[in-house]
Amino acid sequence: MSAQDFLVELGTEELPPKALKTLGQAFLAGVEKGLKAAGLNYTASRYYAAPRRLAVLVSQLDTHQPDRVMNLDGPPMQAAFDANGNPTAAALGFAKKCCVDLSEIDTSGPKLRYSQSIAGKTAASLLPEIVETSLNELPIPKRMRWGARRTEFVRPTQWLVMLFGDDVLDCEILTQTAGRVSRGHRFHHNQDVTINAPASYAEDLRNARVIADFDERREQISKRIEQLASEQNGTAIVPPALLDEVSALVEWPVPLVCSFEERFLEVPQEALITTMQDNQKYFCLLDAEGKLLPRFITVANVESTDPAQIISGNEKVVRPRLTDAEFFFKQDKKQKLETFNQRLANVVFQAQLGSVYDKAQRVSVLAGYIAERIGSNAAWAARAGLLSKCDLASEMVGEFPEMQGIAGYYYAKHDGEPGDVAVALNEQYMPRGAGAELPATLTGAAVALADKLDTLVGIFGIGMLPTGSKDPYALRRAALGVLRILIEKDLELNLVEAIAFSIKQFGGKIKADGLAAQVQDFIFDRLRARYEDEGVEVAVYQAVRAVNPVSPLDFDQRVQAVQSFRKLPEAEALAAANKRVSNILSKADGQIAPSIAAHYFDTPSEFTLNAAIQQAEQAVLPLAKNRQYSEALAKLASLRGPVDNFFETVLVNAEDASVRANRYALLAKLRGLFLGVADISVLG
Repeated sequence: MSAQDFLVELGTEELPPKALKTLGQAFLAGVEKGLKAAGLNYTASRYYAAPRRLAVLVSQLDTHQPDRVMNLDGPPMQAAFDANGNPTAAALGFAKKCCVDLSEIDTSGPKLRYSQSIAGKTAASLLPEIVETSLNELPIPKRMRWGARRTEFVRPTQWLVMLFGDDVLDCEILTQTAGRVSRGHRFHHNQDVTINAPASYAEDLRNARVIADFDERREQISKRIEQLASEQNGTAIVPPALLDEVSALVEWPVPLVCSFEERFLEVPQEALITTMQDNQKYFCLLDAEGKLLPRFITVANVESTDPAQIISGNEKVVRPRLTDAEFFFKQDKKQKLETFNQRLANVVFQAQLGSVYDKAQRVSVLAGYIAERIGSNAAWAARAGLLSKCDLASEMVGEFPEMQGIAGYYYAKHDGEPGDVAVALNEQYMPRGAGAELPATLTGAAVALADKLDTLVGIFGIGMLPTGSKDPYALRRAALGVLRILIEKDLELNLVEAIAFSIKQFGGKIKADGLAAQVQDFIFDRLRARYEDEGVEVAVYQAVRAVNPVSPLDFDQRVQAVQSFRKLPEAEALAAANKRVSNILSKADGQIAPSIAAHYFDTPSEFTLNAAIQQAEQAVLPLAKNRQYSEALAKLASLRGPVDNFFETVLVNAEDASVRANRYALLAKLRGLFLGVADISVLG
């Protein structure tokens, strides 16, 4: 079957830069989907995306669909004809459905069958609909209309190229009639560009100062920025999202180095970086120590004969924004950070839970409580908690919301607060997302834990539980943050007691009945998903959850131990035995004796198991107490033989009540040793 290259390019007004890459990829995916559905094969495909165009190139596309045979089965022969061989209504209905006479229906098999040969259509006749469908299915949140037409697209369309081999496909899509004429760079080559063949598309546009390949532009910008930064003895901050956005803003990228006055470096560099990245799409430069340099890189869309004019223009544009940041910083420093709490006393955190200042006071007390228990300075933690929300009322954070916590750090340093207190004002928000950085200081960890627990307890306490995808107070993220801080920083904290302490801080503002258990369950439930992501089986999590550890760190240590235990050859048999023991004990009448009376033993296997349990107890209890859970379970694995032998030779439910009760006590002692780590019966 013959094959030819296919090219489609849709020209538009400037496309939204943050969506350009996604639109290009979706356009390609839609075309590929249509070709597959049509049975058209090809050797390769790719997309192009630039500010004013979306394009797809398909190499060696079949020129025709293959012919195919369509088989339709009808009713069984016994239902199609009566005893006299006359066709029934079912047979006549099937023939009518197939649009043929009954004589053309195949009656040689167990059912009526109609076979029809369908000739394949030409690719040229199918491609316009495939392209149009793909464009209509692009992920466009809000479409535009233009002129008097009712046609809608992400931006008004300007031209359309549709080439299959050397031929233009005769069609109209999104108000544009297909041709072979594209457009060059808006400034360098503002004229028509004739595309000679699909394969020459990228080169034809390059000659017109347009780099159509999104990834090529991105790579070119990245390399040039790195080169320019090195020439300035610095390194560039290049967030991937910003690089994508800038790559979507230019057709012919020309990175240039600009500068700003050094006096602005007195402003927190995070504020300067934020405004230059978010508002101006600049790439900032850092020195070897990570300090901001008074220079930045802009990416122009023209190769000017006088680049100094472009540089000067960008420097003029950025100056007012940096001046604003400088003004806000100086204004905020005119008063002590603590005084901002006066404003927060009038800012509602949540109608039923009081003001933001009320929250800061609760966080302060709780942070001091937590700090004492994790080995930190309680006074510093309490002080940081009291100042934790102050910068929310500052001019800096009002203008740059991303500066919350960071601004507080700088203002606390300016006021002479202890270093850990200042750092904690930023660390309170950590981790800011999945896998994000954790607090480096114990003071910061205490405040971060207190802030998250206060939010969890308060919001749960007024009944505003997260449902489905709705979680306006980010309670799931708060719970995961608590777990990550305690587990990954090896911090020991009785979460049950901390939650109970937090509940007391709210007084009568919340419903305390059952609240502690509800919050505790919610937090520990987050661990299940965490462990699943790490490849830990659900049964392992459930085995530990069954013994209700009160410390996330302790919980994690038990999980790791049970996960290792599962790999032992004795694990499966001991899990099954524990399950059997659990079932037996659940049916016991009355209290189980706390001690074992050896004089009631009447089989050697009872004596053997009792001796093995006593020996294991001496070894395991100290290990479990020191949280050496893996070693404890390894010791308990030695009980497999005595346990198996016991169940093979002993009838637990003996007729003699005293013997039966004694055997229950023996099994309870066995199960208790395992429950010191986890309920491994869940694994059986």
